[in-house]
Amino acid sequence: MSNAWPPRRVHIVGVGGTGMSGVARYLAERGCDVSGSDGVDGASLQALGDTCDVRVGIHPELAAEADIVTMSPAVSLEHPELVAAREAGVAILGRSEFLARICADHEVVAIAGTHGKTTTTSMYVAISHAAGRHDSWLLGAPIRGVGANGHFAGRHLILELDESYGTLATIEPTLLGLLNVEADHLDHYGSLENLQRAFYQLVARTKSHVVVWEDGTAHQLVRTVASVVTVGENSTATWRVESIERSLTASSFMLRGPNVTLACRLAVPGQHNIENAAVAAVTALLDGIAPDHVERGLAAFCGAPRRFESHGMVPDSTTWVIEDFAHLPGELATTIATARDGGATDIVAVFQPHRITRTTFLADEFGRCFSGLRELVVLDIYAAGEPNPDGVTGELVAEAVRRHSDVPVRYIATRQAAMTYLQSLAVVPEGFLVLGAGDVGEMAEWLVGR
Repeated sequence: MSNAWPPRRVHIVGVGGTGMSGVARYLAERGCDVSGSDGVDGASLQALGDTCDVRVGIHPELAAEADIVTMSPAVSLEHPELVAAREAGVAILGRSEFLARICADHEVVAIAGTHGKTTTTSMYVAISHAAGRHDSWLLGAPIRGVGANGHFAGRHLILELDESYGTLATIEPTLLGLLNVEADHLDHYGSLENLQRAFYQLVARTKSHVVVWEDGTAHQLVRTVASVVTVGENSTATWRVESIERSLTASSFMLRGPNVTLACRLAVPGQHNIENAAVAAVTALLDGIAPDHVERGLAAFCGAPRRFESHGMVPDSTTWVIEDFAHLPGELATTIATARDGGATDIVAVFQPHRITRTTFLADEFGRCFSGLRELVVLDIYAAGEPNPDGVTGELVAEAVRRHSDVPVRYIATRQAAMTYLQSLAVVPEGFLVLGAGDVGEMAEWLVGR
């Protein structure tokens, strides 16, 4: 085993996931020999085949021949490839530790928060691209119009910083955009207070500025920190957002700060994207990017995959179909509000809860977040590999909706049965929202006939 960094040969267990596939691409472009395995084949794994030796199934020999092995947090420590690596004396680093080693080689601009990270980090990469900079990046999804979810180019690293499994615990950003701090991943943190503490410690480790939306959940947590720069609609914000305009497909605003005004136009809708873009813009300005490049980058941003993504119309109708990755209560409420802000009033939504622990911890909050719908269909839970010893189902969410709102709700366990029900509706709605972080997105394809 070599102790050199970066390692010559890296093996990644669970390489097909959104986070680890980006790491694999980054390492391959940095000149490492990268191998990886995953239990399931798919488009992500196949796309990696051009630059990495990736295989479906269990391949202990690849792990035993590596200099360092890392893995998705969802992988058991008793996975046969990790056992083979230990027996061969190969160093094993968890995702958090491995990411910290990567970040130590860079000036890191990080985007963190409970939700909105992928979109805002993609906006930042689009701004960097418009400025002609050669930055590295690591994200949880491909960046439309720019490139894949991982890239190595230079010392500057744009990082989507995930809080799950304590990933952010040892990262020391140079500059931080902090979007929000809400209850999630409580299976790891145990309580909202512990999650808040982890974010506060991240802020304390940040070397220069922390950009937050004024009076949001992130600002309330860190308002006493001297390095905080605020963005918001109030006159007390350091950078003010004014003259907001919104539609179902786009939005715009003016951003006014010390001695500069930007006209920001977005090809994506919603108040949340205005806030995301404002945080990305101010973070970029503090990073030395010129205002006109910020404007041009935001205008070029065309959305992140599965974030309010239009799939078209139901055949022979004017009913639109939009998919959104939303899987937390705040995200779900925001997605519904975005559709209504764009003029939609008659909406039927399908929601697939994501993870057993999240559904159990946040059941009551899910019950309150679906206001404004004509009807809600709740599917069974996408477990994402989590055990379910108590047999929890999506009915838990449906029951919470019945308790806390007047939105009509049905629990229909499977996507196929739910699709049959939607096709049987006597009155077709103005639009369908397909919501969740699992495989529910296929229903959007079915609804438009693809």
